[in-house]
Amino acid sequence: MTDRSPSPATLAKAAEERGFASLYLPEHTHLPVRADRPPALVGGVELDGYRRSLDPLVALASAAAVTERLALGTGVVLVAQHDPIVLAKQVATLDHLSGGRAVLGVGFGWNGAEAADHGVDVRRRREVAADHVACMRALWTMDAAEHHGPFVDLEPCWSWPKPVRPGGVPVLVGAGASPQTFDAVVAWADGWLPVGGAGLARAVPALRQTAERAGRDPGTVRVVPFGTVPTPGKLEHYRSLGCDEVVLRVPSAPRDAVLAALDEYARYVDEGGRYLGGAEA
Repeated sequence: MTDRSPSPATLAKAAEERGFASLYLPEHTHLPVRADRPPALVGGVELDGYRRSLDPLVALASAAAVTERLALGTGVVLVAQHDPIVLAKQVATLDHLSGGRAVLGVGFGWNGAEAADHGVDVRRRREVAADHVACMRALWTMDAAEHHGPFVDLEPCWSWPKPVRPGGVPVLVGAGASPQTFDAVVAWADGWLPVGGAGLARAVPALRQTAERAGRDPGTVRVVPFGTVPTPGKLEHYRSLGCDEVVLRVPSAPRDAVLAALDEYARYVDEGGRYLGGAEA
């Protein structure tokens, strides 16, 4: 979503009216000119999408105001680049005002120059992200919240609102399949956002095995393929793997093209956002 796209409110209302269950928006705070080319553009994603993207939390707040049931997710916030005390407040406020509909997808970031502008050593971005999420969870779940980690040292403090759900806002890790990613998902997240969904037949069992080795119930780890261009066969495949949700890619385009894509995708869901299933859906 960019400054040239339909407004977040327009997109959110249209998605809810067509029965979709959620809306996820991405983040790049800026795109440094010295590093203005991603290592590999995802098919169908234009470079301007990185240059002109809206702030996802502000955009989702406007979407929350015109919807009633749509889950409001980030896909993804580059959490290492944020002050976690401020980000925890922003996400908790979104969750509070929307009646518990926020989902925080977090990523580590591919752009070293972007991270450097935020004072983040890109080589340690995964460690920073984990510590920031731990601090946020403390702020979400503790009355007198405190956190003492390698990057954040927070003395006891008050911070409200708290998220609606007792455990806080669900956190999903958006990153490629790897032992490093699976260790992170199992250790401190509620699920995994694999971009595109390729290779999940091997990756999902590996993730579940990682959870079992860590003593965590694999059934508590959500798998949400992200940025998918749907086909009946692909969606059936994801269902067979036990995926919990699928985030479909909408083009960064003028209003009519975006609504046409939503109309095409709407044949896959019922009024409650559930996948209808079947090759003829």
